[in-house]
Amino acid sequence: MNVQPIPWVEGQTIGSALKEIARRYPNQDAVVFPQLNYRKTYREFEHQVERVAHALLAVGVGKGEHVGIWATNWPQWVEVQFAVAMVGGVLVNVNPAYRASELAYVLKQADLTTLFLTDRFKSSDYFQILGGILPELRAAPAGQLKSPEYPRLSRVISIQEAKQPGMRSWREFLAHGESISTHELDNRLRQLEPVDVANIQYTSGTTGFPKGAMLTHRNLLFNAFFSSERMRFTEKDRLCIPVPLYHCFGCVLGTLLCMVRGAAMIFPAESFDPLATLQAVQAERCTGLHGVPTMFIAELHHARFSEFDLSSLRTGIMAGSPCPVEIMQKVIDRMGAREITIGYGLTEASPIITQTQPDDDLEHRLSTVGTRLPGLEVKTVGPGTNEPVPIGTPGELMTRGHGVMKGYYNKPTETAEAITADGWLHSGDLAVETPDRYFKITGRLKDMIIRGGENIYPREIEEFLYTHPAILDVQVVGLPDERLGEEVCAWIRLKPNQILQARELQEYCQGKIAHFKVPRFIVFVDEYPTTVTGKIQKFKLREMAIERFGRQRAAEMKTA
Repeated sequence: MNVQPIPWVEGQTIGSALKEIARRYPNQDAVVFPQLNYRKTYREFEHQVERVAHALLAVGVGKGEHVGIWATNWPQWVEVQFAVAMVGGVLVNVNPAYRASELAYVLKQADLTTLFLTDRFKSSDYFQILGGILPELRAAPAGQLKSPEYPRLSRVISIQEAKQPGMRSWREFLAHGESISTHELDNRLRQLEPVDVANIQYTSGTTGFPKGAMLTHRNLLFNAFFSSERMRFTEKDRLCIPVPLYHCFGCVLGTLLCMVRGAAMIFPAESFDPLATLQAVQAERCTGLHGVPTMFIAELHHARFSEFDLSSLRTGIMAGSPCPVEIMQKVIDRMGAREITIGYGLTEASPIITQTQPDDDLEHRLSTVGTRLPGLEVKTVGPGTNEPVPIGTPGELMTRGHGVMKGYYNKPTETAEAITADGWLHSGDLAVETPDRYFKITGRLKDMIIRGGENIYPREIEEFLYTHPAILDVQVVGLPDERLGEEVCAWIRLKPNQILQARELQEYCQGKIAHFKVPRFIVFVDEYPTTVTGKIQKFKLREMAIERFGRQRAAEMKTA
């Protein structure tokens, strides 16, 4: 029987782990933002994080306080992430795409005492949005905000030098820390436990209001350690991180994954930019590249792709949504990421549950999401039950172990629905376990199409449609139907200079897939609605299809 060695992060908090890595690899690159000329070694980064931590203590952030950050990818985001953890605060990641109503919900639901924010991004004026929901801010002395609507919130800090009345600028904030001694910070660090909550991540909220998953130091460090182990990451590696920091992909599988190995974090741009990503991989000789499938598609099909030397690439993680086999193959063949891994998980699991390994054969690497991470249990159960289904039978994937969140913040009912009394987390995803213990994700429970009593898994149809030479990307959703319950609707993106008619595609399907899987409705589009992370919002495609094809009456029909 193989016994898994205890990872070195056992017993650590995020702050203590950073200090240990800075001791081991003081001169290794830690954080690099090429476009901003920001480059720090682990010794320098540790020093900067401690400056921010001193400032947090000086302005009064206590152990367990909720500190929000509402910004795109900036060096200050990374510094705040580690500093909040070092002082025992709880970092609350606020989606940069949030607008007034969504921001207001998180400010109140998360009980924020402190909010860091950037000034603007593209057409969004963050200061203006915040001022609209916090009119008291303009008249408040910095750090002394009093709002009847948000009674816990007292501090607003800009991560830029630009600020508005009631805010501190980044420089002003750091200056407060000069009154704090190293002894005071060390004393706070010693008070922390690995099981303390370090991070609240809000789920995407595709149905109802977003829920804040409470993740501990141990949750996050273990996930970062075991995911990096699957990638064979060491202090010699350099990871390109084009995914957003507010999401687990950026702040766990990006920053923490690099930190636990002493590897370099390379951030190509403030938000995803395929050209900046290719430039960063070449200039910084990145060995790893993360992304959701849509990001890799954008990089592969960029007009200047062939100009770049990507020969340094070896690994990375493709995750966030089902990974098309064709795209995975191109990432290996054309980008040279021969050891790239597929990861599957969810925010509530910190996030990775299963992941492929570099020495898996091509079939397993292209068609599965790998095996469970060490220390996790995984099973598939009948939807709506906790009873295991036979190997090879689709069922809801559940997991138990070090990755499972503590629960949803201030939502005990939803927590009880998500986690069983004996610790199993419902994923909401349909999966098949193979005889050799690998897993294949077949769709989400709510994505499963039931047409005339036939269960249809969108992923299966999508993989088939990718075989058509004119198709670049495809998303399949169920469209309400009064007679059959649901019909299959395919949203298609074509490759450049390709022309395809709906009838031609349906004829292509005839005889190759079951008749009930052939899309009855086909829409050709240039882009899909996505989240900030690039994850395609299938629920919006379904809503758009209902409107486009006049299926409102069918959508309102109640079902058992």
